[in-house]
Amino acid sequence: MSVILDLSYTVSIWISAAVAITYTLLGGLYSVAYTDIIQLILIFISLWLCVPFSLINPAMTDITQTAFNSSSFLSPWVGTLEEDRAWMWIDNFLLLGLGNLGLQNFHQRTLSASSSSTAKIICFSAAFIVPTLGIPPILLGAVAASTNWNLTSYGSPSPFERRETGLVLPIVLQHLTPTYISIIGIGAMAAAVMSSTDSALLSAASIFTSNIYKNILRTQASDTEIQWVIRLSVVVVGLAGTSLTFLDNSVLMIWMLRSDLTYTLMLPQLVCILFFSVSNGYRAVMGCVVGLLLRALCGELLLGLPPIIKFPGCTLVNGVYVQRSPIRTFCMLSAVAAILLFSYLASLLFNKGLIPERWDVFKVKGQQSKQPQGGAKSDAKDEKLKMLKENDDVCEPMLESPC
Repeated sequence: MSVILDLSYTVSIWISAAVAITYTLLGGLYSVAYTDIIQLILIFISLWLCVPFSLINPAMTDITQTAFNSSSFLSPWVGTLEEDRAWMWIDNFLLLGLGNLGLQNFHQRTLSASSSSTAKIICFSAAFIVPTLGIPPILLGAVAASTNWNLTSYGSPSPFERRETGLVLPIVLQHLTPTYISIIGIGAMAAAVMSSTDSALLSAASIFTSNIYKNILRTQASDTEIQWVIRLSVVVVGLAGTSLTFLDNSVLMIWMLRSDLTYTLMLPQLVCILFFSVSNGYRAVMGCVVGLLLRALCGELLLGLPPIIKFPGCTLVNGVYVQRSPIRTFCMLSAVAAILLFSYLASLLFNKGLIPERWDVFKVKGQQSKQPQGGAKSDAKDEKLKMLKENDDVCEPMLESPC
């Protein structure tokens, strides 16, 4: 929006945030579900429509020729993987591949499906649709790297030299495609951003309202009060999230920062609660503390945090220390270890009577003794529920669920 409409970056961010907050407030999960369908279709058609127009622009050199060959004004757009950066790439791969599994908006979609079979189909379909949606941005990025910007209205130097790589997609749309095509393309970009924004707003508001306000602060809250708390939470979270976008103008960097937190804090909780029966309430607290503390000590360039713990390969680049070790994966594994360790210790200390029961805030004592009783009944019940859930016509989608 700041490129196409010539608005300031700040104004563009606040306009986009206001639109997302407004329709999320008005429609809740219904608005998120239906707008996501419209946005997905718009993204798919619009971005693929922009690709051929940018490829035939006279200022652009054939991307197959510039992939590995450099010229006087162009550098190869296919990079090389240096040996000292291999662990960073592995770390980022795991971060982007596994980090979002703990996100509330992902489980919000699966839990609101009409059946478990539908939820599985959605997940498997996404595995093919997401790479397809990623092809146009790759091609448009290759076009940007293969363009002689002196021959365009953008002029010299290139977006990379101006440190505008975070805006390269709208720049390509504005200067290398016709006006009406660039408008369609910016609509696709706005749809992509809105699709993530509204889901994050609603999921964060639902988590706070259901898990904190309803269960801890106001256990007797009425439905009307809960609805108003959700609306207020959407506004607060939206304003806070919008403020974070001013740290960097790259959508990818903001996305990776979000994935970083979910990878190091939420993924360990999800793994342990699903696959380890020893997990209890104390593990959640200590897992978050250990994961967050280690991640802060490892440093984060985007937030201006210098590294206190310097792992092997940490080098000084332009006056800033850069970690070349898989620090995020290390923090994630450390959080998993802390969760299992403190869960076992808490269970042992309270069940053995080494710590008074009145100090047992999360009621760990007696949890294991309750599980064996009625085990056969619970297994039969779980099996019956599983068979029912496999039926595609068992229930309506839970579009109004606060989860």
